[in-house]
Amino acid sequence: MKKKFLCVLLSAVMVAATLAGCGGSSDGAADSAAEESTEEGGDEASGGAGIAKEDIKVGFVHIGDPSDMGYTYNHDLGTQEMQEALGLSDEQIINKYNIPESSECDTALRELVDAGCNIIFGTSFGFEDYMVEVAKEYPDVQFCHSTGYQAKDAGLPNMHNYFASIYEGRYLAGIAAGMKTENNKLGYVAAFPFAEVISGFTSFYLGAKSVNPDVTMEIQYTNSWNDPKKEAEVAQALIDDGCDVISQHSDSTAPATTAEKNGVWQCGYNADMSVAAPKGSLISPIIDWGIYLQEAVQAVIDGEEIPADWCQGIDSGAVYMSPLNEDIAAEGTQEAIDEAIEKIKSGELQVFAGPLKGVSPEGEEFEVAEGDFYPEQVEASAPSWCYIVDGCNVAE
Repeated sequence: MKKKFLCVLLSAVMVAATLAGCGGSSDGAADSAAEESTEEGGDEASGGAGIAKEDIKVGFVHIGDPSDMGYTYNHDLGTQEMQEALGLSDEQIINKYNIPESSECDTALRELVDAGCNIIFGTSFGFEDYMVEVAKEYPDVQFCHSTGYQAKDAGLPNMHNYFASIYEGRYLAGIAAGMKTENNKLGYVAAFPFAEVISGFTSFYLGAKSVNPDVTMEIQYTNSWNDPKKEAEVAQALIDDGCDVISQHSDSTAPATTAEKNGVWQCGYNADMSVAAPKGSLISPIIDWGIYLQEAVQAVIDGEEIPADWCQGIDSGAVYMSPLNEDIAAEGTQEAIDEAIEKIKSGELQVFAGPLKGVSPEGEEFEVAEGDFYPEQVEASAPSWCYIVDGCNVAE
């Protein structure tokens, strides 16, 4: 856990002046995390008398809005999935869109509390500090934060973290990229040097390398979660540098459309980006946020506990892949992806398997021995792998 917090601390320092932000284990791991939280002074994650379904109100604070056609769009689809499954009315859902990671988040959270929300979801990494502080003041309201890491040790029974093992999906997308590239040079549009982002592009690269040992990857940061103009500029720079397959940890479809415009290919994130780039987008790993949203809201209705940490992956359907664009994918790609999916489900394939060496952004070396693997998102829901491996070249 120390390694994870070191990476998070470094990331926080590097973006302290910015206003931007976004975003695994099994049910057993989530239950274990909740039990650990209780044993360590942590806490009954929620629980109480319950609330009549017709009386519950659910609030959301988002960094963007559904027009990004990426991260917020996909999270909003999860909201709709939860709403339909539970039979809630539109009046029971309150969304706060385009909220920066600043004191505006604090204001938005308090407005949702004042509006009568019983459970509030914050969906961007930089919201967490504000959510922890507001959760302290309103113990009867449940606060659920996506992509964060503080809930387990916060000592607050109404503070929770949730995420999904998206690295599994990124590995699968990497297979498509590794089989498609013609010059063995991939590019990655990355948001920030956070563990979440580094874990993502590492798993993508490892997937590509599993089918193409000669592949390398160039990475450039945008220092923003959602900036279509910057994402397009970085994608273009990577393409100009010779990358013929682009992937991303950023919110918009700009990398996909930029790739298509230049006659190269792209693997997306959060949504099926072949809608925006039908001749360029190969495949996208996607999180089904509705699974967690439904579980958490149902727990409040039933007066049951919400785990301090929640993370699921491919096996449960919390992570899935958009349909492969067969018109442009290399022959045999679907078969290779299907084989990897079955091995991930069985445990035969571990994404961060040794031998594997990497160096963190602050220069800390880390090694996974042959026959061993790094247990990503097992100790907590947030990603913790933060080491740059050989073959991944990060722009200065």
